[in-house]
Amino acid sequence: MSVAESIKQRVLKMQRGEPFTNTRFLELGTRSAVDKALSRLVEEGVIQRIARGVFVRPKKSRFIGSVMPEVSRVIEVIAKDHGETVQIHGAEAARRFKLSTQMPTIPVYYTSGSSREVRIGNLKVKLIHTASPRKLQHAGKKAGLALSALWYLGKNNINAEVVRRIQEGLSIEDFETLRTSKMPAWMARAIADYSQGTHNA
Repeated sequence: MSVAESIKQRVLKMQRGEPFTNTRFLELGTRSAVDKALSRLVEEGVIQRIARGVFVRPKKSRFIGSVMPEVSRVIEVIAKDHGETVQIHGAEAARRFKLSTQMPTIPVYYTSGSSREVRIGNLKVKLIHTASPRKLQHAGKKAGLALSALWYLGKNNINAEVVRRIQEGLSIEDFETLRTSKMPAWMARAIADYSQGTHNA
């Protein structure tokens, strides 16, 4: 069976709407043969290219046609491919916990890799390098999102109300994970003060 045929068979078994990268097929042939086979599948409409080296077998909706995967899922796949850890930027994390109403104009992520811009469809996504492993703790999990929001808000903007809102958005397990994470003293103090206050109330 040719490289192109092997790739096509594997692609047709893939879940619709789930992004994948060209590196997944490298054991089937050279990069050039893999890229050629994927380009042919794009031309045939079997898959869509959503970012450089990232594809999807489109999910169809009778209302809007092809449904694209979420940006965060595409970024996760790109990060995994490059051996990077990525975390949602604090501005977006704070918004998700209803601690800010500011909508970032373009999606931004912290990454253990290099700073760069990635184009996903018509959307530009910014990846910002951070050298601090503490800022990338629990990446992709709710506790990581909470840490990102707290880092973003900073020492002077964290109080009991902020911690209360964050706790409301987390399960008991996630809040415990957050509480025992590596963090600066000011952050740990704010969480400890809040926890003591609720136990004494």
